[in-house]
Amino acid sequence: MKKTCLLLALMVPMLAAAQAVRVMKPQHFKRQLPAGNYSGIAPIGDDRYAVVSDKAAGDGFYVFRLRIDTVQGRIVEAVNEGYRSSGLPNRDMEGIAYRPSTGTLFISGEADNEVYEYRLDGERTGRRLLVPVELQQAAPNYGLESLAYDVQARRFYTTTEHPLPGESWLRLCSFGDDLRPGRQYIYPPDEPVSRKYIYGVAGLCAPGDGRLYVLERQVRIPRLKIGAKTVIRLYEVRPAESDTLQKRLVCEFTTRLNLLSRRFANFEGLCSPCPGWLLLVADSQDQYKGILRDWFRLVAVTKETN
Repeated sequence: MKKTCLLLALMVPMLAAAQAVRVMKPQHFKRQLPAGNYSGIAPIGDDRYAVVSDKAAGDGFYVFRLRIDTVQGRIVEAVNEGYRSSGLPNRDMEGIAYRPSTGTLFISGEADNEVYEYRLDGERTGRRLLVPVELQQAAPNYGLESLAYDVQARRFYTTTEHPLPGESWLRLCSFGDDLRPGRQYIYPPDEPVSRKYIYGVAGLCAPGDGRLYVLERQVRIPRLKIGAKTVIRLYEVRPAESDTLQKRLVCEFTTRLNLLSRRFANFEGLCSPCPGWLLLVADSQDQYKGILRDWFRLVAVTKETN
């Protein structure tokens, strides 16, 4: 049966034109998938996804098979196909992107602020993106959190989670298929709601049509954990239009942890499983104390109407 996307038209004030957006109910697969600290996800074909966990035992990635029903707008099957390790130490793997032309994955690490290339068996190829020195000097734990590859433009994108010291904007950096740096774009990040919130850019996704989706999240975790909250915002930018990017809000939602709700989700990973859809994955801190879950969430988005 041919798959179709069920979309709900919502008016988003920050958009220049109307978009149809539907944020689906979150799902988790406690019995099918291992507990993790999932921070990045990339489709690699045949309903399979490479997923990085930033506190995994070693450098590498999981492969999950996720079958998505775009009529229902939900994941209907989840299977863990195992962890594929490079045999090297964990380097706080955060962002992941797949390049179909070489059949290889690229993974950004926040501990070393490097982006290495991997074969699908988990081994490194010996190649890496030539990350500019200034990005490698990002503050600890605020480095290269995100990574995307645009198949049409044949270009990689990455940025730091927070602005570099002394700056108030993010440097969204592009790289060609030769792995050399290209243009740098100015991306204006959101200000935190308050100093009590952890905030920044956690994910990037390039659907292959010139657009780039940016996942910004703000997280507040009180000392006693009850009352924890996340604010998730997805923005769209078009890197080819200007060196200073104009961000447009696609959708915004919140998650909470309280006596009535345990759907708190620190979403960090973002990808496009098929045209018109986005998929987010959350970091549960290994399903912290049996309370948190490894949430997945689908978002249906159409193109602009003009």
